[in-house]
Amino acid sequence: MHYREPRRVAIIGSTRIPFCRAYTAYADQSNQDMMTAALSGLVNKYNLKGEKLGDVSLGAVIKHAHDWNLARECVLGSGLAPETPGFDLTRACGTSLEAAILIANKIALGQIDAGIAGGTDTVSDTPIGYPREYQKLLIKSATGRTLGAKLKPWLGLRPRFFKPVSLGVTEPRTGLSMGESMEITAKQWQISRADQDELACRSHLNAAAAWQDGFYSDLVVPFSGADVDNNVRPDSSLEKLAKLRPAFDRSEAGTMTAGNSTPLTDGAASVLLASEEWAAARGLPVQAYLRFGKVAAVDFVGSEGLLMAPTYAVSEMLRDASLGFGDFDFFEIHEAFAAQALATMKAWEDPDFCRDKLGRDTPLGSIDRSKLNIKGGSVAIGHPFAATGARILGSLAKILDGNGGGRGLISVCTAGGMGVTAIVEKQ
Repeated sequence: MHYREPRRVAIIGSTRIPFCRAYTAYADQSNQDMMTAALSGLVNKYNLKGEKLGDVSLGAVIKHAHDWNLARECVLGSGLAPETPGFDLTRACGTSLEAAILIANKIALGQIDAGIAGGTDTVSDTPIGYPREYQKLLIKSATGRTLGAKLKPWLGLRPRFFKPVSLGVTEPRTGLSMGESMEITAKQWQISRADQDELACRSHLNAAAAWQDGFYSDLVVPFSGADVDNNVRPDSSLEKLAKLRPAFDRSEAGTMTAGNSTPLTDGAASVLLASEEWAAARGLPVQAYLRFGKVAAVDFVGSEGLLMAPTYAVSEMLRDASLGFGDFDFFEIHEAFAAQALATMKAWEDPDFCRDKLGRDTPLGSIDRSKLNIKGGSVAIGHPFAATGARILGSLAKILDGNGGGRGLISVCTAGGMGVTAIVEKQ
């Protein structure tokens, strides 16, 4: 363990590949393919060819068994020096933001001088397995010491053994999908369909404008024939969104649709973090600084909404930083669903919730919507689970740099009832 007086952690910049709807541009690409492309983009952008970095932390939520050393394999294909280590990390949708916080901690304490955080996910290459009975048969046959012992298990082969078992999309503890869980929370917090559609529409229009203005031109590297996020709808409108049917609660009470929820998405993103000294020695400007990070979890089985943990994490992080919402210039709240972002903000405005759940005498207050997800959010851009945190962190650092300074807050909800949050500054 190496320790020194904490030093500031600089965000040098980021790269990602376009985020694309599942089964489209990246239908034949793997997590390793996508993550290596995002890393290579970072290496080329910052002239890191052959550079030995202190560490690289990457992750994926949906992984094949052969991806057991994904981060290291991606590093070896990225152009970085082969002596650069890498390790895998998974915290559901907060994976790459958590990776950034861990790399930042290492830099802050002097363990390393520079590192990369990132994440990747593909729904198009979802692992498909077979029933446990078939697995046991194969193992018993493979470990048989005689020909007879190897052949005998096959007498028990049954047609049902060939029925594929795909990755589950429900919470093991509740049996509910994330969308079904969020529908419950949306009803609890009385989040209207109209408000959800309005946030979704703004997400698309903000993202489309950012692409049109060239904001993403140096953040996104083309890959596999894609050069833009292919879910963004420049022609999005409230009228079009209002025509969509509810996707999770199909009754008249349902409010969440495919239009105000994130689509299943493939993609990868990465962020370069370093000490100020390391950056200065290489002539690399600092975009912003990663100043605080916090994680929280809730009892979503017994008493709380599945995606409400960020409300707690942000509250505790603001206590750590002695800050309030009025001290922030930009807010990046991950839009797993429009309803999630709205419920989170409504909870922070609610006196009873802030008193009884967050232990605050007064509400945290309202967020100025003109400061929220100004370059588009996950509903428009897409959400490759493990890549979203790095996408948001990189975009926010560039926003602050272009703004000439300021402070931004990141809030990301995750499966399993967790939330990962961070504060980024350029003062």
